[in-house]
Amino acid sequence: MAPPPPTSATVSQPVIDSASASATAASAQTQPIAVVSEHLPWRHTFISLKVHNFRIFAIGHFVAVVALWMQRIAQDWLVLELSGSVTAVGITVALQFMPSLLLGPWGGMMADRFAKRRILILCQSLAAVLAAALAVLALTGAIEVWHVYVIALLLGLVTVLDQPARQVFVNELVGPKYLRNAISVNSTTFQLGGLIGPALAGLLLTAVGAGWAFAANALACCSTVAMLLLLRKDQLFVSTPAPKKKGMLREGLQYALSKPTIYWPWLMAGFISVFAMSLPVLLAAFADHVFDVGAGGYGLLNALVALGALAGAVASTRRRQLRLRSVVFCAGMYGLMLCLAALAPSMLWFSVVMVLSGFWCLMFLTGSNQLVQISSNMGIRGRVMSLYIMVLIGGQAIGGPMLGWIAEHVDPHVALMVSGGVPALAAVTVAVVLARKGALALRVDLKDRRHPLRIVRRVAAA
Repeated sequence: MAPPPPTSATVSQPVIDSASASATAASAQTQPIAVVSEHLPWRHTFISLKVHNFRIFAIGHFVAVVALWMQRIAQDWLVLELSGSVTAVGITVALQFMPSLLLGPWGGMMADRFAKRRILILCQSLAAVLAAALAVLALTGAIEVWHVYVIALLLGLVTVLDQPARQVFVNELVGPKYLRNAISVNSTTFQLGGLIGPALAGLLLTAVGAGWAFAANALACCSTVAMLLLLRKDQLFVSTPAPKKKGMLREGLQYALSKPTIYWPWLMAGFISVFAMSLPVLLAAFADHVFDVGAGGYGLLNALVALGALAGAVASTRRRQLRLRSVVFCAGMYGLMLCLAALAPSMLWFSVVMVLSGFWCLMFLTGSNQLVQISSNMGIRGRVMSLYIMVLIGGQAIGGPMLGWIAEHVDPHVALMVSGGVPALAAVTVAVVLARKGALALRVDLKDRRHPLRIVRRVAAA
């Protein structure tokens, strides 16, 4: 099933190869996307923000992300309070992400066929209605666990359409020139919101309850709709919608499997998603059962992860080269950090490792996202990104309940060790496979202070 990958060459001109003639036709709709590999000055760290449309989008996205994190934290803690079960929290995560696992490719096909801006306006309007319903139920005291389950499932259905369109829409905002930087800025915005949102959610949960966090998210979704309406349509890099035809989903899958710079990040994203992306479920178990720090401590732990992730997102904007091997390395480091967290002897050391975990998680996520987008052309990118999102988000539908059950019925430390150990082992395995296919070797030179470890090509024997 695995195609022969390129080794670790820097991605600068993605090769337009395909598994079929139809994929070739789709990939021929645009030219290869250039990647800026020179060292950018610090003043250009967020250079994509000089684009008017993207600047407006980033501001609205930041507000929405803060409110979304508030709702996520409040929702998980509310379910834990109502049910007293970490497994129930995992079920909530599963219901919210299961639609992406089952319907993700269909959402990508819709993103390729229809205007992305209109899809986002529709999705954010529906998300506002769902958040408002959750707020009313919580504020009136009528909320029950099954209410949260139903709304989480409906929100997951909205996400099926929203996420592929949102990923591809970034290119329509900035064009190919600033695409990599815009992806990193988006990640920075998401993690900055993830730093503020959990902290605000912790304050609201202890002060006035979960209902106001849901209300804030409803207002934020409305502000996102307003932001989308304010964009200058004449400055968008609008791509030609793909015509409807048979086999569109199969075409996207063949294209993804034919390109190693899509296939391997996709595979690693699967391991990270199933085992390591349901970290809030495990943090709820540690906050409640291990450290006994309550809702405020739960919000703090999530904020610490987001702090490290923010640093990782900023670091990703400074990344000069985008390599397949660096994506695999970051995934392995994230898994290793989770293993170390499982062994942490105190809340202090656990918190420190959570910051490092967030850093490596974001270095992996931004790197894999950039590599997949750069390696796919606009005519088929919606379907390619939907497959990536299906794995990244849908995998949490499996991992959430599984890790929640282990944390509740076995031990939270064991659950966290599994969460980090499996992705770390997968990263080592993939690294060995890539090294063997690319004839690479690790060279240790302690005399070279700048690069004591270096990956080099093995010279074949005469």
